[in-house]
Amino acid sequence: MTSPAAFTSDGLPRARGLGIPLPGDPGPLNAITDVAGIEVGVITLVAGDGAMTVGRGPVRTGVTAILPRGRTGLGAPCAAGWFSLNGNGEMTGTTWIEESGTFNLPVLLSNTHAVGACHTGVISWVNRVDPVLARQWLLPVCAETWDGYLNDINGGHVRPEHAEAALDNATGGPVPEGSVGGGTGMNCYEFKGGNGTASRLVRYGRHTFTVGAFVQANFGARQELTVAGRHIGPHVVADNPLDGDWFERDLNRPPPGAGSVIAVIGTDAPLLPGQCKALARRVPLGLARTGTTGSHFSGDIFVAFSTAEAPDLGSRFPTGDVDDDEFGKVRFLPWGRMDDLYTAVVHSVEEAVLNALVVNADMVGRDGHRSPALPHDQLRALL
Repeated sequence: MTSPAAFTSDGLPRARGLGIPLPGDPGPLNAITDVAGIEVGVITLVAGDGAMTVGRGPVRTGVTAILPRGRTGLGAPCAAGWFSLNGNGEMTGTTWIEESGTFNLPVLLSNTHAVGACHTGVISWVNRVDPVLARQWLLPVCAETWDGYLNDINGGHVRPEHAEAALDNATGGPVPEGSVGGGTGMNCYEFKGGNGTASRLVRYGRHTFTVGAFVQANFGARQELTVAGRHIGPHVVADNPLDGDWFERDLNRPPPGAGSVIAVIGTDAPLLPGQCKALARRVPLGLARTGTTGSHFSGDIFVAFSTAEAPDLGSRFPTGDVDDDEFGKVRFLPWGRMDDLYTAVVHSVEEAVLNALVVNADMVGRDGHRSPALPHDQLRALL
């Protein structure tokens, strides 16, 4: 029986399944869903071939939904923090996270021009599954990366009902990787990119905490790609039907390294909001281990949250007079004990990116644009 940490449920190799040496101790699934309660769902939209007609396709896109506490925990606050390495992108809900240090709704990921549809879809979904919660203000976290090289991004193919479907599909267990959900039309290091996830176990006295990472990977120049410390990008030869670099034939092509990356970090370790922000600030170190230097044309935005119970971080309307004993309480790790969590973030982000690259296949999208998969045989030989 193959290990889910190294192979997908379909038996395809993940990064570990190719024998790539990676540091740290992953959870049983090596996924963000190793953090108890987190659920992930996807809806994938693929249709049409050939020349693009805006509004008709070809379509290579989708939606990924992450429920921090699952459906049953909707509305319960999570301590949270966010960080932007480069702001050429969008993540809604971050001003409230910055203000209150919490959020209590799902995180949705899709393409750049689908943020509004996803936002509307979350609100419709909350109205359906928890109408009492929907009477309050709703500030979902919706983030994006650009899939316009392969997808008819201006065609409005992601609609609110797709966001609702992704939320309805959310479950625990293995997480779909590669060209699925919001990652369907994405590219990474000029190979086929998309969704990737990984996790790490962190021992803390008698406790074992889990840190999980999920990335929508759509960044990096091929010459930068580094795997397990080996700078392999310049040495990989990929099938290229466009007679040159696969971006070169598009007059509106972004420069190498452009695209964006969204990372979602979840943990069951009890943390303060500022400590969650500190986890989000470590995401770029994991990305850098895969080679990127951070392009101006890449929106690199990250959110981190704790699923530890923290009801007093929630915002409730005051009722009656103030009680002399009305004070909130939060349990958290001492700041001086955070280093192992930082390490877990860095290692899980690195592996999540590699999983997005490895669990993938060639894709041809609009106007014959082609994104080649990272060739496994060459990767093994170079390592």
